[in-house]
Amino acid sequence: MQTHKQYVTHIMADTTNNISDKKLRLTIRICKDNMAFSVGDPQESGQLVYEPYHMNAGISIAANLREAFHVSELLQSGYKRVLIELDAPVMLVPTDEYAGQDVEALYHHTYHQNGSEEILSSVLPDLNAVAVFSINKDLKLVIDDHFQDIRIQPLMQSVWTHCYRRSFSGTRRKLYAYFHEKQLEVFCFQQNRFRFSNSFVTTHAHDILYYLLYIWKLTGMEAEKDELYLLGSMPHEDWLTTQIKQHLQYCRVISPEADFNNNSIAKQKNIPYDMKAIYLD
Repeated sequence: MQTHKQYVTHIMADTTNNISDKKLRLTIRICKDNMAFSVGDPQESGQLVYEPYHMNAGISIAANLREAFHVSELLQSGYKRVLIELDAPVMLVPTDEYAGQDVEALYHHTYHQNGSEEILSSVLPDLNAVAVFSINKDLKLVIDDHFQDIRIQPLMQSVWTHCYRRSFSGTRRKLYAYFHEKQLEVFCFQQNRFRFSNSFVTTHAHDILYYLLYIWKLTGMEAEKDELYLLGSMPHEDWLTTQIKQHLQYCRVISPEADFNNNSIAKQKNIPYDMKAIYLD
């Protein structure tokens, strides 16, 4: 069994043409209150190095990442290619309505940003949409200072893509609810595009139940035919599922182990579902 350091050294030394992009590219997951770093190719080698980082609430996210480069074994391993998975407000724009010159003004109008952010976009070709989101300029500067090949995407992108692919199974319409960092992300698809997507703060169980049932009604889902899928770190799981099943016939809590073919990485509860989707989808 390789140690953390032995595995990192091994994959950094492997420069053959057969090496996967995921193995050479570091992933950094950035949220308001926590960060995590990972590298590996669990589908090929069965291994993934995952390193959570406990942030100092008294300094900015940019300052936290800068400090992490002094203590993180993964960040000190010399990676030049990075995928940034960023938890940030997202504005979804249909591809055929996307106009780059108007996006920044529209985003600022929608989310009332204070001007310290850089507006970015990520194309979702399968869903005929462009995800427009923001990153703090100081945080972007830290990333630019340490990496050469940089990809940045919204935290939800891997979840959207994974759920879209599984939405073709069966004939029932599906509404998805993803829980992470005290947030609830609710979305559904129609043909090859988003039908609905919104985000809510999940402080109280009764609020979560209200949001889900209201969106179910708003999107015209049928209680006896369609399905609600619950994913991620779901709070108040037993109470919520009991309450939901009083109203909807088909409500399913998705197990990452079953969702990702019982992969050993999928069984690790400390790794967020959205990060598992990046490596295991």
